[in-house]
Amino acid sequence: MNKSSVPVWSAPLPVVDVPANGLETTLIADEGVRKRLAKEDGVLAIASVEAHMRVTRRGRDRLHVVGQVRARLTQTCVVSLEPFEAEIVEPIDVEFAPPPAAAPREPRESARRGRSGPEQDQQAEGIDDLDAPDEIVDGRIDLGALAAEHLALGIDPYPRKPGVAFAEPAEPAERASPFANLGSLVAGSGGKTGR
Repeated sequence: MNKSSVPVWSAPLPVVDVPANGLETTLIADEGVRKRLAKEDGVLAIASVEAHMRVTRRGRDRLHVVGQVRARLTQTCVVSLEPFEAEIVEPIDVEFAPPPAAAPREPRESARRGRSGPEQDQQAEGIDDLDAPDEIVDGRIDLGALAAEHLALGIDPYPRKPGVAFAEPAEPAERASPFANLGSLVAGSGGKTGR
């Protein structure tokens, strides 16, 4: 998601508003948000979207969000091209943390062991990025944007209407070889060929 763009569904939550024992919240997308989400996610229509989330503190400045997004939507079957209704339930489990302070980087373990190199650093950074928490921006997290992101994750990019099977194309009938009857002609002439 592009952090500079305005999210289609936005529900900012200031970190300071999260009590020590956490909070539970439910977001319900209105018609305008559902239309924009349908356009963004490439589906015909979204009848309903609800996100149920529990936000808890992790230490002094981190948050943990768990819950699920539930939606009813209309998609186009990739096999029959018919519209059909589908239901999505997508789990949410995301950690949030303040952006890292601009500090000098410590040498990696591989560098300390003498196996340093740009390729190893890039591999290590890629692994770190997978485990990195989402950033808390300006002291807030956006639960609406989080719900929209997980809705998109739950939508099947190749939807198939229930009961519709992909039929394999029929094998073309084998064409007779132009030499198929040659054997019988030779056998019929007693194996003699005229010159």
